[in-house]
Amino acid sequence: MDIARPSTLLGGLTPAQFMKRHWQKKPLLVRQAMPGLQPLFTPRELFALAARDQVESRIVVREGASWRLQRGPFARRALPALVRREWTLLVQGVDLHDQRAHALLHGFSFVPAARLDDLMVSFATDGGGVGPHFDSYDVFLLQAQGRRRWRIGRQQDLTLQVGVPLKILANFEPEQEYVLEPGDMLYLPPRYAHDGIAQGDCQTYSIGFRAPAQGELARELLQRIADEAGEEGAPRLYRDPGQAPAASPGTIPKGLTDFARSALAAALKDPAALDRALGEYLTEPKANVWFEPGRAPRRLRSVVLDVRTRMLHDRRHVFINGEAWRAAGADAALLRRLADCRRLEAGDLGSASEAARDLLQSWCEAGWAHANGGAP
Repeated sequence: MDIARPSTLLGGLTPAQFMKRHWQKKPLLVRQAMPGLQPLFTPRELFALAARDQVESRIVVREGASWRLQRGPFARRALPALVRREWTLLVQGVDLHDQRAHALLHGFSFVPAARLDDLMVSFATDGGGVGPHFDSYDVFLLQAQGRRRWRIGRQQDLTLQVGVPLKILANFEPEQEYVLEPGDMLYLPPRYAHDGIAQGDCQTYSIGFRAPAQGELARELLQRIADEAGEEGAPRLYRDPGQAPAASPGTIPKGLTDFARSALAAALKDPAALDRALGEYLTEPKANVWFEPGRAPRRLRSVVLDVRTRMLHDRRHVFINGEAWRAAGADAALLRRLADCRRLEAGDLGSASEAARDLLQSWCEAGWAHANGGAP
């Protein structure tokens, strides 16, 4: 993507301008961000997705002043009638199950792929919504069908209502109001309060982003680094032949503290350990994702990543679905292109080494990628 070229998706801003002026700073309303947009799914198709075990789905129903939340999968007969007002079906991660949704999600690749999370579809009947709330991450709200009225505000009071199954703000104070029609889009930075109400049946697509919590990230990385920091030969055990008699037995010995500190230092002695652990963590497939083995022809003419595959790279490594490979030279450039573009054509593969081709074929056999026009 040319980050210096004005984009209709961003209201005529270049990606560089958008990231500088709006990303994590202030909202942006774009009329006709996607002119002529048609919904990717009929209600019947959405209901079929919500019935699948591997698809995360929820139903939110407003009943007067009360709210009801149910989690899927849902048989069709379990869904409210289409003529009923004020209910919403939320289908998470549709990009993992539909190539069109996957392509739409990756149209936002001016944001690093490590931050891109998923595309959620919200189908609502007239008056449907999930109440005033805020998200802890950036979100693009793209209207695909019908109309939805959005009220937004820079909420300072984030107190939540008590006794409801949703995280609904108790004292919502909207500052602006917009009605979005098909093709319109609203960007909101993290913790920006918003409330969307359907005006007739509507579909809204939410493009969400990953924002790992610091504590969660630290726990995950330390565990991965510890798992890789195996000792050669017999494990080195703590020894204290010079330990004096303990006058205060509850005190942790300084020698044991020093031993623990040296254990951490040994685990981190490889300067690439943290980078490797981070890349593996960021490309780990979601818990509800699995791959079906594929086939790998002897001659690769093209390769496209499966919609469920996560692939990233850094200076030393290429990461795919939680695994890391050291990469250098022409092969590294080839694999990084695959991570960036999610596909390689014949012209790209012409310079691939035998080792790189073998690696790509193994990914095709694992179902992580598809060869020669196979189903992505």
